[in-house]
Amino acid sequence: MLYKEDGTLITAGTFPASAVPDTPMRVTTDVYETKAYGRGDGRPEGSRRHLLYQAGTVVPKSEIDRLFSPAATVTSITPATGPAAGGTTVTVKGTRLAGVTAVNFGASPGTSLTRISDSELRVKSPAGEAGAVDIVVVADSGNVKKTGGFTYS
Repeated sequence: MLYKEDGTLITAGTFPASAVPDTPMRVTTDVYETKAYGRGDGRPEGSRRHLLYQAGTVVPKSEIDRLFSPAATVTSITPATGPAAGGTTVTVKGTRLAGVTAVNFGASPGTSLTRISDSELRVKSPAGEAGAVDIVVVADSGNVKKTGGFTYS
């Protein structure tokens, strides 16, 4: 039997809970998690992998969402101007940039994307027309747009 703190009996129909919209998701392939070996554990440098979810496991979407980093942020773009011919090496600074897969200058993708750290990227500007364009940082956690972030001269 279940009771409230004051001793009142709780029945199945009066169980103190409310529905939470948390869509169940079925995992379609085995998913592994990789973690670095702990400091001082006597193991060589590197990481270990273990099965996190076996294919067919049903988990709440909120649990899956917690496995991924929050969205990236962009704090600065340097330089913010360059020639219309392209080829300017641009430094993008922000947070959680490790998952970035592309940096777009308007509708055109930048080239030679290099991740310096989780907070810094370098990319070459593509050719473009004179004027300001939005910079769009494409990341697995979602795209981040810096409106008018780069100006072609």
